[in-house]
Amino acid sequence: MSEQNETGRISQIIGPVVDIRFENPRGSGLKLPHIHEAVGVEREGGKVLTLEVQQHIGENTVRCIAMDITDGLRRGMKACATG
Repeated sequence: MSEQNETGRISQIIGPVVDIRFENPRGSGLKLPHIHEAVGVEREGGKVLTLEVQQHIGENTVRCIAMDITDGLRRGMKACATG
């Protein structure tokens, strides 16, 4: 895990493409996950789905590709950058 373990919330899911918005107050040193960095989303039941950051799309949001099926994901679920 990264030192800061930036967390965000899923804002959109379209098939294997998942957008995650990271929100921290301005001046807090928010760092978006880097391109190709892994982001984990804990599903119900405790299993973690790994996503890979593909693009920074603005407004503190990253676009990711899921490494497995996205069934069961929903908007608002917590996502954590792994570093």
